Amino acid sequence: MAPAAPPLGDGERVLVVDDEPDITALVAYHLAKNGFRVSTAASGHDALRVVQDEMPALIVLDRMLPGMSGDEVLATVRASSASRDLPVLMLTARREELDRIRGLALGADDYLTKPFSTRELVLRVSAILRRSRIASVNADVVTVGALQIDCVHHRVTAEGQQVELTATEFRLLLTLAVRRGRVQSRAQLLEEVWEAAPDVQTRTVDMHVQRLRAKLGAAADLIETIRGFGYRVRAANGGS
Repeated sequence: MAPAAPPLGDGERVLVVDDEPDITALVAYHLAKNGFRVSTAASGHDALRVVQDEMPALIVLDRMLPGMSGDEVLATVRASSASRDLPVLMLTARREELDRIRGLALGADDYLTKPFSTRELVLRVSAILRRSRIASVNADVVTVGALQIDCVHHRVTAEGQQVELTATEFRLLLTLAVRRGRVQSRAQLLEEVWEAAPDVQTRTVDMHVQRLRAKLGAAADLIETIRGFGYRVRAANGGS
């Protein structure tokens, strides 16, 4: 018997927006089965509230929604500095080429027509998130509020003042910053920053976050503790 395929997600949150409960449940089930955490919304207004409260890693967005269309939701997401880079995969029953072009022109990262293969949807979500992570890490400078992280020279400034960080503290801050607005569990941070070294425990993450906050001064408020789960860097208005 062939071994089961490893999960594609690493606990990143995906928001599924569709007014058809059966489709929402089907998509949510397969995403969760593949390692993603899932939130759902049945309307455009509910979707925007979830984006504001949780800042998911990606949105699976139905184009035909009641009241506020998926196109309007996408335009609103792209107009906000906090969510303008949020990846969006659009779903639609419209198959015409002009409809696909319009969806992509509005800022969708990918486009999938109904009916669709759930396996293809999961693979596309994974691919979009992988491209998004690579693009974020490859940026020369990551800016969040008063923080500037120079990825080329491994320098950090807070409100214009250089902050001296260890290599581990730098990797920790950068990991949180490129995923700003999204909660990172201690296990995720151990995997990313410490590469899951066997002698490193979750309390190590807490100790490094504590030291990192002490060095960042007033900018330390950007790092939020999510009780019982982990940490996130707030998606500060005006951050790139």
